[in-house]
Amino acid sequence: QSKKKGLSFEEKRARMMEIFFETKDVFQLKDIEKIAPKEKGITSMSVKEILQSLVDDGMVDTDRIGTSNYFWAFPSKALHARKRKLEELESQFAESTQKKEALQKSIEKSKIGREDTAERAALIEELAALRQKKEQLKAEIDKYRECDPDVIEEMRQTNKIAKEAANRWTDNIFSIKSWAKRKFGCEENRIDKSFGIPEDLDYID
Repeated sequence: QSKKKGLSFEEKRARMMEIFFETKDVFQLKDIEKIAPKEKGITSMSVKEILQSLVDDGMVDTDRIGTSNYFWAFPSKALHARKRKLEELESQFAESTQKKEALQKSIEKSKIGREDTAERAALIEELAALRQKKEQLKAEIDKYRECDPDVIEEMRQTNKIAKEAANRWTDNIFSIKSWAKRKFGCEENRIDKSFGIPEDLDYID
């Protein structure tokens, strides 16, 4: 069966999020550039742009360790970020709709016993702009609602997964710190400061 071609920007974003959710792992850009084309049908040339858009939206976390940038995403955070964005768009949409209705009433009122006026023309122009804004906001809301069903279903089950992933990486950090202390004789507080590790880092109960 031939691979699906011509993925939309949002389809690419959803598929890239699947990479993080399915593996529960941390990646460098070069890793994702290898995985995304092979497993998700995302062209390697668009990986960096897609990944940056997810970072900008708070869906994917990133940090620089040494000379390399690392990327990861916990499903629970992605769900919260998506909910916040959806709530923000719905609020803007409601405000735009309310203002449009008020302007519509003003225009209807101005028609009673009046000829066309500059004020009425300005109101009509503003109403047209609001209608366009309303359509843009509606498209944005639809974009955030029409997520991949598999991703959404996985998000509903992610509290446990996110907790396990967080504890696994906490364990990895402790192991690396222990190795660094043995290998290089570094003090623990120096390792914490060098890599931005909180002093109170601990497992999640």
